[in-house]
Amino acid sequence: MTVNIILLGPPGAGKGTQARLLVEGRGLVQLSTGDMLREARNSGTEMGNLVAAVMDRGELVTDEIVVGLIREKIAGSDAPGFIFDGFPRTLAQADALAALMDEIGQRIDAVIEMQVDDAALVSRISGRYTCGNCGEVYHDDTKPTKVPGVCDVCGSTDLRRRADDNAESLRTRLLEYYKKTSPLIGYYYANRLLRTVDGLAEIDQVAAQIDGILNRIDHT
Repeated sequence: MTVNIILLGPPGAGKGTQARLLVEGRGLVQLSTGDMLREARNSGTEMGNLVAAVMDRGELVTDEIVVGLIREKIAGSDAPGFIFDGFPRTLAQADALAALMDEIGQRIDAVIEMQVDDAALVSRISGRYTCGNCGEVYHDDTKPTKVPGVCDVCGSTDLRRRADDNAESLRTRLLEYYKKTSPLIGYYYANRLLRTVDGLAEIDQVAAQIDGILNRIDHT
């Protein structure tokens, strides 16, 4: 039984963390648009050469190309399911994904929206930093390193903050997200696929909410 889900949520809502837990716990495969494009560009395949040519010209990769990459990833895979991360972002992309899934005899089982309070999210992200060596995430207030300037996990001192992890930049990113995503929320609600979780709960609580949704999926 395959389980295919879409994770929706603004920057900093924790989509990446929850996707990683689903990969580790359920064996799902995360399909991140950015990762697929980078992998394709270096693959040397016909599709990869097409992606490289478009990116080298500084142009945006078309929806058709992204759908083609998704088809390549899913076709013939024996994975128990897929997590769509960063796609779809528009109604046209949602239609294209639905058509692809129908074509290959699969479906989207749930669209999980990680709801957050914007003010709380700004506070969360503004204090965030990561280890450049192992990727562990920290926060000034809620999860500082035990030894200042040293990663708890690997001992690296390469701790980094994203240039746009500040209140003003985040508000701009949130506005852009909601402008693009609001139609998707309505689209999937109308298709009875939308489920919501509290994205500001503790990581294990969010994971439990998502597990509950996946455990209730009916494949009859």
